[in-house]
Amino acid sequence: MLYIGVDLGTSAVKLLLMEASGKIVNIVSKEYPLSFPNPGWSEQNPEDWWTQVKAGIKELIAGSDASQVAGISFGGQMHGLVILDENDQVIRPAILWNDGRTVKECDYLNNEIGKDKLSEYTANISFTGFTAPKILWVKANEPDNFARIKKIMLPKDFIAYKLSGVHCTDVSDASGMLLFDVKNRTWSDEMLKICDVKKEQLPQIFESYEKVGNLLPEVAKELGLPEDCLVAAGAGDNAAAAVGTGTVGDGACNISLGTSGTIFISSDKFGVDDNNALHSFDHADGTYHLMGCMLSAASCNKWWMEDILGTTEYALEQNGIEDLGKNHVFFLPYLMGERSPHNDPNARGTFIGMTMDTSRRDMTQAILEGVAFALRDSLEVARSLGVDIKKTRICGGGAKSPLWKKMIANIMNLEVEVIKSEEGPALGGAMLAAVAKGEYASVKAAADAIVEVVDVVKPEAELVARYEERYQKFKAIYPALKPVYAQIV
Repeated sequence: MLYIGVDLGTSAVKLLLMEASGKIVNIVSKEYPLSFPNPGWSEQNPEDWWTQVKAGIKELIAGSDASQVAGISFGGQMHGLVILDENDQVIRPAILWNDGRTVKECDYLNNEIGKDKLSEYTANISFTGFTAPKILWVKANEPDNFARIKKIMLPKDFIAYKLSGVHCTDVSDASGMLLFDVKNRTWSDEMLKICDVKKEQLPQIFESYEKVGNLLPEVAKELGLPEDCLVAAGAGDNAAAAVGTGTVGDGACNISLGTSGTIFISSDKFGVDDNNALHSFDHADGTYHLMGCMLSAASCNKWWMEDILGTTEYALEQNGIEDLGKNHVFFLPYLMGERSPHNDPNARGTFIGMTMDTSRRDMTQAILEGVAFALRDSLEVARSLGVDIKKTRICGGGAKSPLWKKMIANIMNLEVEVIKSEEGPALGGAMLAAVAKGEYASVKAAADAIVEVVDVVKPEAELVARYEERYQKFKAIYPALKPVYAQIV
């Protein structure tokens, strides 16, 4: 049998066709526009997603036996607000995860409702990207649109609805709405009241690996797929990517060195840290996960290389960086403010410790180390909750650097595993569809069978000790500069 994974991203949809064994048959990508109607706003037309998903599926299965496609599932950009009217027509463009218009609504939720109550109700606090403050924004600024809302959906769930006719969501994506009781895997009655949302306006909740329905007959005919092809709920992009990297099971960890940086930690137990420094969400495998997200990771290195040094020779710039754990320069990687664990939009990128003998190489090294130190900040929060982490998978563009992987291993004192196929949420979506069909008994069984580790970078005791000393110094810099950041923005 064949399975389709749909990764609904911010700039494009990536579609993957997978055999039940995990072998990837084909990959297709289709772009769609992104609009910025006002400074800080970010919107898309959900119908553009649907158009490109349909075109992508047709291209994806060309040359394969379409009758063998047994399931479709998803990974998708989280937090976006899609609102439908009584005829299931899109009311207004989707407000995306990277839209910043809801500062006032977040202040209301965090400060007037209170972070303690939000954490009690949802296990999280409010961020401008989350869905609940977007709903409050529509209520305050577009009351006519608010009054027309029949269904509130997330981006990938709109595609699932168009395929199956079922208004659905999954627990991992719902976790990022600030309307969801993560601990109990259900809608939060308290948050619905705060946001003036009726339960019937929300989709039915499924586990990520559960079947929500089959293709609508007219959709199956249009796409050239069998009508008994199932649609599984899928997951938010980070949880789907975790499935695709095999980050399932208690204490499993994945680090992504992309434009932003994430550390994703799977846990059998529900947990929330005292300061809500990490997101506490439901995982796509039926358990829970903690996630730290830093806003600038590999993008720090890109900025340093291309904008400051004027080069694209990344590997060349890293050649000769050998004396690890002894660099006297530190870099705080807060070029866009910071999310986890500081939640401080005023934080800024900072070099500190330069002297007359500081070299270009020292500063390049500081960039790479600074990102790794900042990721460790989130790791330490997870460890404070009793999560025992011994190793991590790694993915993203930054993971192509052997030097950066070595730094991660020794700064975090973790074995760093490199996987063979890095197809992220699209592969995770296809795997979830296979689980929903019964090809595998569980998400863990699918991950164990499909995801292959091809390299391991192990920490070295002497280097771990040196970096431990450096990390303790790094950790003291942000608190000292926090009041300065607030004055200079």
